[in-house]
Amino acid sequence: MRAAPGAGGEKDPCPGGRSRDGRTWKPARAKAEGCFTACVRPARRARLQGPPCFPTPAAGADLPGSSSCPARDAEPGTSPPAMGGAVVDEGPTGVPAPDGGWGWAVLAGCFVITGFSYAFPKAVSVFFKELMREFGIGYSDTAWISSILLAMLYGTGPLCSVCVNRFGCRPVMLVGGLLASLGMVAASFCRSVIQLYFTTGVLTGLGLALNFQPSLIMLNRYFHERRPVANGLAAAGSPVFLCALSPLGQLLQDHYGWRGGFLILGGLLLNCCVCAALMRPLEAAGAGSAPGAQRPPRRLLDLSVFRDRGFVVYAVAASVMVLGLFVPPVFVVSYAKDLGVPDARAAFLLTVLGFIDIFARPTAGFITGLPRVRPYSVYLFSFSMFFNGFTDLTGSTASSYGGLVVFCIFFGISYGMVGALQFEVLMAIVGTHKFSSAIGLVLLLEAIAVLIGPPSGGKLLDATHVYQFVFVLAGAEVLTAALVLLLGNLCIGKRPAGAAEEEEGHKPPVDDRDGVDSREVEQFLKAEPEKAGETAHTPETSV
Repeated sequence: MRAAPGAGGEKDPCPGGRSRDGRTWKPARAKAEGCFTACVRPARRARLQGPPCFPTPAAGADLPGSSSCPARDAEPGTSPPAMGGAVVDEGPTGVPAPDGGWGWAVLAGCFVITGFSYAFPKAVSVFFKELMREFGIGYSDTAWISSILLAMLYGTGPLCSVCVNRFGCRPVMLVGGLLASLGMVAASFCRSVIQLYFTTGVLTGLGLALNFQPSLIMLNRYFHERRPVANGLAAAGSPVFLCALSPLGQLLQDHYGWRGGFLILGGLLLNCCVCAALMRPLEAAGAGSAPGAQRPPRRLLDLSVFRDRGFVVYAVAASVMVLGLFVPPVFVVSYAKDLGVPDARAAFLLTVLGFIDIFARPTAGFITGLPRVRPYSVYLFSFSMFFNGFTDLTGSTASSYGGLVVFCIFFGISYGMVGALQFEVLMAIVGTHKFSSAIGLVLLLEAIAVLIGPPSGGKLLDATHVYQFVFVLAGAEVLTAALVLLLGNLCIGKRPAGAAEEEEGHKPPVDDRDGVDSREVEQFLKAEPEKAGETAHTPETSV
């Protein structure tokens, strides 16, 4: 049944109820049949995740300018993408991403938070020799400080998801900034390495985790069209801060000792609270004047993301990737020293890697944001992992300092691509509503891999005393992750032709006049009993 045109001559895809001009009413049966034609059948055909277009029980749902039908209210031209595409998601408040404006301030805060989160565990290592001398411990004992930091950053992902879904991003980040600073300040008064494990490892690691994850969530809410570029720029904070914090830590240790250095670094971490203040939540225009508008209830930890096969494939691939991704930067300096390279020149390899990484991440984000490339972002992410794994395999054949320099250049490019794309692809797969839970679960899985990857490489090195085997193992693990993501996405994205033909063959007869299946319409109408010419709303039949 065709709908009468509404205001401005616009055709109403969901006839029935009050018209757009607010002056006429249409029969309830016409409304149900028209809504079924415009919404329910296309939704079934597309196998959408959203609820069908049933009338809502809220009072005034059919008032002018409002609708209970997604086909009427959806943005024109939008449709659910494949696994590798970008999800059109308006965020929890129903406000479209501004893609600019205050979002640039949010991006600046995310840049700083990402820099502190990833660079701080590595920058603390410059104090290890001083700690070994004061407490009379070995290198393995001090290395646990960085390991606990990384474990807290990754392993507390579900806890961060629960806190964000319960209290919001900005309060969680403010508390996280205070915890991170408090941990380093308290560490400056420690008298044993066990106390350092708790202060620097647990407290500072938890504080950084409570900042890192919410900052990515806010970045996802503020950017949609420019989100790949924003992710690339935010990810560039990691190499920039690594190049800055390591020399700063050495300078502080030379002038103030490790205690004074920890105290000053604790003060620097208070800047996380400043970044948290920038994370202004998005508000709908006139939200305070709409008493009937309520935020839908949200789960503290949405485990339904595991029903999404795309998310499962991504989680498995990311966990396998992390097993080998961080191994080459850990061993490349020792590899160079084993070849007879002086210490200063060997340490310069990490500077080369970090410098290339700074430019690779924004460039990868810009390329991913191109209209013709963005729908295939998952394949680009798979290619970046393949590139990284192949670089590890070729780096194992290096037999001179020049060969290691070339390896670090190409590794920095591939490493930057992976860093810029890993969270962009996750955002594209699950969307804004489930991203806060999805990232927490992914980080938890990656935490296990982070604790296994470098130690397993060290054990292989102790058993063989051959660095090439370590690089081959790391490359094989990253290549496996690339194949898992690629093949998994191909299996999900392609539907067997036989199944589609079988479904088409078993379709019931269709009414030739308007393409509506009479039996499906009758079944739809049975679920909506009529009272006095109007559709009766019940909680069971209303979504």
